[in-house]
Amino acid sequence: MPYQLNAVIGVFDLLRSRIAGTREAVVAPLRQRMGLVPVTKQLVEEPAGLPTGQDGAGSGQPFTVMSPAFEQILSDWSRGGPIAYVEADFHGGHGYQTAAVWRTGAKVWGPAHTRVFTGPREDWPINAALALLDVVPSSSEEASSHDDLFLEAGLGWEQDMDGWQLAGRAARWAATYDEWHAEQLAEHERTARAAAECEKYRRLPNVPVALDGRAIMELLGLPPGPLIGAATRHLQDLHLERGPLSREEAVTGLRTWAVEQDTRRRAR
Repeated sequence: MPYQLNAVIGVFDLLRSRIAGTREAVVAPLRQRMGLVPVTKQLVEEPAGLPTGQDGAGSGQPFTVMSPAFEQILSDWSRGGPIAYVEADFHGGHGYQTAAVWRTGAKVWGPAHTRVFTGPREDWPINAALALLDVVPSSSEEASSHDDLFLEAGLGWEQDMDGWQLAGRAARWAATYDEWHAEQLAEHERTARAAAECEKYRRLPNVPVALDGRAIMELLGLPPGPLIGAATRHLQDLHLERGPLSREEAVTGLRTWAVEQDTRRRAR
């Protein structure tokens, strides 16, 4: 799958403050409190008036987008904290990475550029730049064995500039990284609750039920719907716990379950 990236990376809240009032600019959230500003033609031209033909293509320097004016923007942004400008372009397994880092108003590392990715991952340009931004490997054994800060930061979440633009626009509502992150955690909890709720209604294959759907509806006085599925699943769970149920045991267990469900709904 093709992959393309032209972006400024730094602390999310820092980048938010730097693009304030800049038309078209957005910050897409990453992991570890970082953010990514997709570098578009409009972003480069609007603040500093980049003249046509002043980009790096064919100029002998490794960036495809660079000029004294754009470098001044990067320098100014870095006065509030370190930032990196990174580029990557891959098609069919072949491509390149380029990266440089600015800190306190000056370029302090790079640009580093490579088309060869046989060496240690920590030496690849974007990984090396992320390390200078204090992105750290995950503590999990699986992630630390790869030591790939590119993935740890979340740079694999999108595959092209359009994707990063959409991600940045979707996060515009959040004033700070903490606000965005809190909503992400809340969304994960909502998704987990919804999945758990759906699981209650999923009938287990090859597990017998002492009462069929019609008998359950008559017993509980309910119309067809999700609660009948939940009741059926409850009877299957009882079968797995206790073994085959008689009709009387199933009726007693189902009535007890229905009372518990009603009590929980009232408690809410």
